[in-house]
Amino acid sequence: MYIDGFVIPVPTENRERYRDFAARALPIFREHGATRVVECWGTDVPDGKVTDFRGAVKAEPGESVVFAWIEWPSKEVRDAGMARVMEDDRAEALGEMPFVGQRMIFGGFEPIVEG
Repeated sequence: MYIDGFVIPVPTENRERYRDFAARALPIFREHGATRVVECWGTDVPDGKVTDFRGAVKAEPGESVVFAWIEWPSKEVRDAGMARVMEDDRAEALGEMPFVGQRMIFGGFEPIVEG
């Protein structure tokens, strides 16, 4: 298994727009090899003493934090699948992103403990 993880600042007023955007993107990822897509709206995202989710994405007042991940069978499937997603006309047709993409943080992860 391989995981793509994301943390995104989203204007709180765009919650439904974001949910709709993510729901329309989900089948595109699934069609190109993802086994699971999870999008989570932050409801208990405390300020930290050293760092925190809000600070990581430079969330501003009036923004909420989304924590999301995409599960893939392997890194190889992810690499090929993400390339196909980026080339898929439906991804571009999703329209303007309802979040601030420049402050999104993301990365690929290999699970080392799973329960």
